[in-house]
Formats: sequence, C-alpha cells, structure tokens
Amino acid sequence: MTDRDLAALACHAMTKAYAPYSRFQVGAALLCADGTVYTGCNIENAAYGPTVCAERVAFFSAVRDGEREFVKIAVVGGLEGKIVSFTHPCGVCRQVMREFCRDDFEILAFDGKTVRSSTLIEMLPDSFSPSDLSPSQSTKEDDPCA
Repeated sequence: MTDRDLAALACHAMTKAYAPYSRFQVGAALLCADGTVYTGCNIENAAYGPTVCAERVAFFSAVRDGEREFVKIAVVGGLEGKIVSFTHPCGVCRQVMREFCRDDFEILAFDGKTVRSSTLIEMLPDSFSPSDLSPSQSTKEDDPCA
C-alpha cells in the first residue's frame, strides 16, 4: 500500500465525518503490520467533550479487533470536507499513538496534492509512554525525591 493509497482511504473516511458544529471534517486511515487498514472519521457532540477524533476512531477499532502492531496513519481534513492544507493529529491523538506505536511510526498528512511524512517521535518528543510505568531498577537510596 502506497502513501497515496492510504491518503485516498483517509479522504474517503473524511466523507463520513459527523461535524455539524465545527464543520471541520477529518478522516484517517491506519495501516497495521499485517496489511489491514482501519479507517475513522471525526464524530462531534454538542457537549464537545464527548467528541472523538478520526485517528482515535481508527485506532480503537483496530485495537477492538485485536491489532497491536501499527505501521503508519494518514490524516486528512478540511472545513466542510474541502482539503486545502495539511491536517495533523491533535495532542490527545498523538498520546494514543504513543500508547501503541514505536518512535518510528509514520504519520502522513495530505493537503490534496502532497503527502508529508513525520515520525511519532518528531511529533511527540519527550513523551510519556508505557515504558515510563515499568518497574524501576533503582533503590530508595537512588531516589532524589526520597
């Protein structure tokens, strides 16, 4: 699957967005290591807080189906579905990616003409990850806060 193929799937997913408040429609297409692709669209809510982004819809659908290895995601968006510039994942979506993806996970943004690639570590440096919750090898004497 090429980057443009993945971007095209994200474009199609964007058409399914429910965005009556912001009118900013977003689509995402997530490529799993086994070649399966999951798509998602943003789904807004009048209370705003329950709104969910396209990227998280794709990730949560994949995780629901047992997927745990991810290669890349394409993200597209635009006001009333018209793509005029690059759309990048919000901070919450980047943190969700951090939960499931390695540093070299690719994030593709598409402006309708060009696909731009970044890695997760480039978009979310110095992030908090599951490895931060691993048992430490240090002793209480090594703890500067003790």
